[in-house]
This record gives sequence, C-alpha cells and structure tokens, in this order.
Amino acid sequence: MKNTTEQHLAIFLKKKRQSIDPISLGFDSVRRRTPGLRREEVAQRAHISVTWYTWLEQGRGGAPSEEVLSRIAKALLLTNAEKEYLYLTTLGHLPKTDYQLSDVITPRLQSILDALSPNPAIIRNLSWDVLAWNDAAAVVLTDYALLAPENRNIMRLFFLKNEVRAHNPDWIDTANLIVSAFRADIARLGGTEHTEQLVTELSEHSEVFKKLWIAQEISSSNEGVKCLNKPDVGKISLAYSSFNVSSRPELSLIVYTPETEDSSNKVKKLIQNCKK
Repeated sequence: MKNTTEQHLAIFLKKKRQSIDPISLGFDSVRRRTPGLRREEVAQRAHISVTWYTWLEQGRGGAPSEEVLSRIAKALLLTNAEKEYLYLTTLGHLPKTDYQLSDVITPRLQSILDALSPNPAIIRNLSWDVLAWNDAAAVVLTDYALLAPENRNIMRLFFLKNEVRAHNPDWIDTANLIVSAFRADIARLGGTEHTEQLVTELSEHSEVFKKLWIAQEISSSNEGVKCLNKPDVGKISLAYSSFNVSSRPELSLIVYTPETEDSSNKVKKLIQNCKK
C-alpha cells in the first residue's frame, strides 16, 4: 500500500501515543488493552475532538492546521526534533519558532568558545547582545567582562563608542552591513520592549544608525571580513563566519579567523601581551 502523507502521520501518531506512560500524566492504568494513552486522552490533552483524532490515526483526517499540529505535538510530549520531523513530513515546513531572549549560556557552549582560541569567538542573541566570549575575543575585540551586561551589545558598542569607530577603518561600510543584518534578526525575534528601546536609543544618539534604519535595507552577515586597527600591533584582518546554535535557535556563534599569517601573528602577540 502506498505510504501517503496521511498514512505516514497515522503511523507516527499511533506509535508515539503507545509509547507514553499514562500514569506519568495522571491517567489510570487499569483495563488498558494496549500500551500507552487512549485516543480520547490524546484528544483531551490536544483540545480536539476524539472523532477527528481517530480519523488522523486512521489516515483519513486530512492535514491538520499548524495550530492543531502544535497542540498534538504538545499532547504527545514530542521533543523538538520529533516536532520538527512531524511538521516537515505533514506540512512540508518547520514549526514557527518562538524565540526567547535569555542570557543563560551552558558550560558546554562556553567550553566550545574556549576551545576555539586563539581564534576570537563570541555568542550573541537576535538583539545582538553578546552573551559569551573566549579570552581571544576579550583581547582582540572587546573585553566584555569590563562592561555591564546591558552594554555588551554589538550595536551599542559600534555606534555609540568612539573608540570602536577609531579601531574600524571600514566603519561606514560595516555600518551599512550590520544595520541591515540587525534589522533581519529583529524581524525574526519580533517586536519586544527590549528591541524597541534599543532601536530608539540608537536612533536618538547616532544619526548614521537612524539614517540606515530608515532606509530599511535587509541582508545577512553570515560571513565576511572584519578589519581592525589595534594600537599595539596595527591592522588585523579577520574573516568571520556565523553559525546557528541548533539547540538554541536564537543564538549565533561567530568565529573570527585571521586572514593572513601576519594577522595571525598579531592576534597571538596581543594574547601573549595580555598574559604578561
């Protein structure tokens, strides 16, 4: 028999339903002919009719809406990976992500940053707050530990700190790039009080930011080249690449790699001088 989308969904739902311990969810375990939850219990948890859920498990209920599929995924205690699989195989796309701004970074993520040294690396969120960094980033980019958490924002540092502008020879070109990329990330996050206050602050104190924000250009900043002028060693050229953190879709890991041997040696010198 041809395995249609409806039949694929039916098999998946039935297997997941039968894998759940009813006692763990407060249901009784008596008089159950098969393991797992009953169909009416899943329907109850998902706030849908028993008849429709039964049809879904029989492969004749049609494709549920995204909202209903989300409720079923929650009712069946699906993991994020299982929910993504369910959406892809049923609706053909991933579920909408509810991005949350959190400053919690796990020790494992920090250990990854530390292992990347002597390449500077940071982790930022969708509002471009820097949440974690390695020692190389503190020396080459900014010593974020000396800043209050609310000031560890890439946009604030770039547009409101004169010393950052002085160390960036391509400041204007970079400004165009990061504002358009920042706008794209803010759109993904959605309007929040935090981002609205940030945009207002930047617009009030930086005419360049205000002009670029009004222009509404959109781009991404997944990779490129960052040039810095450091007082002790001169010009450093860094290629950067941005990677999404799969377990935390609101986070990006950005790694800076020296483009030339000369830049690499200058980065190492800065790190060595800091350790003295």
